[in-house]
Amino acid sequence: MPLLNDILDYNAAFIDQKEYQNLITTKTPNAKAVLLTCMDTRLTELSTRALGFKNGDVKVVKNAGATISHPYGSTMRSLLVAIYALGAEEIIIMGHKDCGMGNLDVNSVIDTMKSRGITDNTLNTIEHSGIDIQQFLRGFDDVTQNVQTNIQKIYNHPLFDQSVPIHGLVIDPHNGELEVIQNGYEFTK
Repeated sequence: MPLLNDILDYNAAFIDQKEYQNLITTKTPNAKAVLLTCMDTRLTELSTRALGFKNGDVKVVKNAGATISHPYGSTMRSLLVAIYALGAEEIIIMGHKDCGMGNLDVNSVIDTMKSRGITDNTLNTIEHSGIDIQQFLRGFDDVTQNVQTNIQKIYNHPLFDQSVPIHGLVIDPHNGELEVIQNGYEFTK
């Protein structure tokens, strides 16, 4: 647990030195937007700073590949809550080049699971309960198509307000350069 000890030591100093005061904001986003992006470590700060956002400007939802995997899963719930409860008025879906979920080798992931103690019996039980492990872990082949697919999943959701613009972007994780996949203002009703 050395990492946890380091975290707790740092946190004690952070609180003692009142560093949190520079980060104080409200729970509603100042820029009235919610950003869905990837959990890639290169995007920890880059995903907001390259867009000109600072702490408190946007709600940020991160997952592997910036992908909505289920229409009633936690990612979609977070986007809907950001709109209906937290004041977001726009959505930004931002994938990135060189994403680990692009062309993910699912068999390699499963082999790693097995090497860490996940048994064939467990995998078979999951498969027999109706979960396709290959599909569950699968990434995507093209980041642009993934962004477009996610946008369509939101637009087609029965609980989505069609007047909310959804912007699609792809960011370069090395320098922050953006590519516009969809300008959401062109598609709102």
